[in-house]
Amino acid sequence: MPARPEGGAASGSLGRGLDLARRGEYFAAHEALEDAWRASAPSEKDFFQGLVHVVVAWYQAGRGNRVGFERQLEKAARRLGPFAPEHRSVDVSALLRQVEAAQAAGTLRVPPLDVP
Repeated sequence: MPARPEGGAASGSLGRGLDLARRGEYFAAHEALEDAWRASAPSEKDFFQGLVHVVVAWYQAGRGNRVGFERQLEKAARRLGPFAPEHRSVDVSALLRQVEAAQAAGTLRVPPLDVP
């Protein structure tokens, strides 16, 4: 039976991951979002990987890892772009604006991720 894009294990892990990201628990958010990625349909793999890249970027910023931060931002933009403006009730455009602002800022001092 094919996976349903809007349901199943991916949805539960997505919700958990977004809640953790909203609380600034970026490492735990990445774990939950990876679970969603593993459970997702092939057509949604890039969406979930993009979300993983976003939270890992913020995690790397907190660790002071500029190279890791910048690489994750680039990957996030590339993977999430096709899902804008919205996918699975996630405001992808708003996330991409934060990614772009972080790239343009040139610093690891980024505001907390605002997960819409």
